[in-house]
Amino acid sequence: MEIKLTTPEIRAILQGCQHTLRLVGSSRDYRKIQSSEYFSTSNDVVLNDAFNILGEVVDAIDEVEQVNQQRESKYGAGN
Repeated sequence: MEIKLTTPEIRAILQGCQHTLRLVGSSRDYRKIQSSEYFSTSNDVVLNDAFNILGEVVDAIDEVEQVNQQRESKYGAGN
């Protein structure tokens, strides 16, 4: 079964995930966990990396939308 999401819905979900990650990252308990000498990930990534990646994906979506809008205004909606 394919889930059908519009571009604004996709953007909203990703931005919601970013907001959630920001909340988790700002919690005292999480900061304590991440600063532990035992905290480790296979690629040395931290929660802030995931936040930044989601931001890049949202920016890329916005860029595609801008290009599509420019094409539509230049060539018409049918092309």
